Amino acid sequence: MLERAMLFFLGGGGYLAVEVAWRGTTHWTMFLAGGVSLCLLQALALRPMPLAAAAGLGAAGVSGVELMVGALCRQVLHLAVWDYSREWGNLAGLICPRYSLYWFVLCGWVVLVLRVARRATCRPVYCTRDPSSNT
Repeated sequence: MLERAMLFFLGGGGYLAVEVAWRGTTHWTMFLAGGVSLCLLQALALRPMPLAAAAGLGAAGVSGVELMVGALCRQVLHLAVWDYSREWGNLAGLICPRYSLYWFVLCGWVVLVLRVARRATCRPVYCTRDPSSNT
């Protein structure tokens, strides 16, 4: 539980930092999107799948999180935190192929770092099972 909480806060802070570096601004809801996204990427990093597959699933997951958070911001908070309506192939101005491709690259890097960090910090006896399982 502590690992997930730490991942959530690290993901939230990291997402805000990426947004400020890329767009020059951010919104508090992006902290939530980042926390959920990093927890998703950790789950993918634990799975025995090729890095490209994990990056693809991660990009789809992060894009889905952005779609949900963006839709909630518009419907509940009445805010348009970002607008991709001028981007080719956009969906409701909330996600688009261009940024999903960027997420693919970033998710691949994050999954790789998570896998390397896990190998470097875990003893095999304690890291043989998925920490999210309750068995």
